[in-house]
Amino acid sequence: MPASDRLTLRNAYLYLVCLITLVVSLFAAVSLVRSTVGVFYPDPGYYGYFPDPASPDGGMSDEEIERQEELAKDSQRRQEVLSLVGSATTLLIVGPVYVYHWRRVQSELPARPGQDVAGGPPAP
Repeated sequence: MPASDRLTLRNAYLYLVCLITLVVSLFAAVSLVRSTVGVFYPDPGYYGYFPDPASPDGGMSDEEIERQEELAKDSQRRQEVLSLVGSATTLLIVGPVYVYHWRRVQSELPARPGQDVAGGPPAP
């Protein structure tokens, strides 16, 4: 089978879509795993600013600092869940697109010599 039978413009497009969807799937899967870990093992640090309690204006009370830390943890958890949902949605959309295009590529390939035809008698 000559290469020109396999590398038509249409097949090149189908292969390119398959490649792109595989790359997007890989990035979405990595993001999905990272977000899952972030939900169950959150960042222990807080990256906020609290006024110095020794400052002349008195700073924030301990209760206010705890409240701010809890708000920061809730915000981080929410962002991780949103990232998890976004990654899962990407995989749910890209998966069928890949399967559709890959099946089109496989169905348009010419039959190879010696290849059994489904449902037909075996070759002698």
